[in-house]
Amino acid sequence: MKKLCIVLLMLTAATATFAQIKNNVSRGTIRFEIKNLGIKTGGVIEKMVADIQFDPAKLATSKITAVADVTTINTDNNMRDKHLKNEDYFDVAKYPSITMSSVSFKKKSGNEYAGQFNITIKDKTKLIDVPFTYTKAGNVDQFKGTFKINRRDFGVGGNSMTLGDEVTIFVEADAAQ
Repeated sequence: MKKLCIVLLMLTAATATFAQIKNNVSRGTIRFEIKNLGIKTGGVIEKMVADIQFDPAKLATSKITAVADVTTINTDNNMRDKHLKNEDYFDVAKYPSITMSSVSFKKKSGNEYAGQFNITIKDKTKLIDVPFTYTKAGNVDQFKGTFKINRRDFGVGGNSMTLGDEVTIFVEADAAQ
């Protein structure tokens, strides 16, 4: 019964969070890589929503807000996925989502930009620089970015001596404008 209540609470919280975002993403992927015992391993977060209001001519008023549903983490290993959802990692019963909200943007060169984003994982928020490319294909805006975070900054994975601290995150999104 306790597990059922936790699952229902988690689904309610995730649904409420997702309902607050106007989703204009038609395709989005979030992949991550980290070293475990010196071997690169990773997975995906399968569900995300985002409101992308990005105009390269108006960077000061552009805004990107995204929410990733951590309950959909998939590493192609059910035991590992279950472990990652536990308290020492993402604690999805308490923190079912990761949020990313832009603070500012700047143009680097060509179709390359950089954004500063507040990223919140397990109720800890850090300002992260995210370089990305932006291209327009018809009515679809395409974004691709890669950035690194330190998992310990967000309280993910505890003091594991076998797990690397640096996580590389790859994000792609197509947004209708």
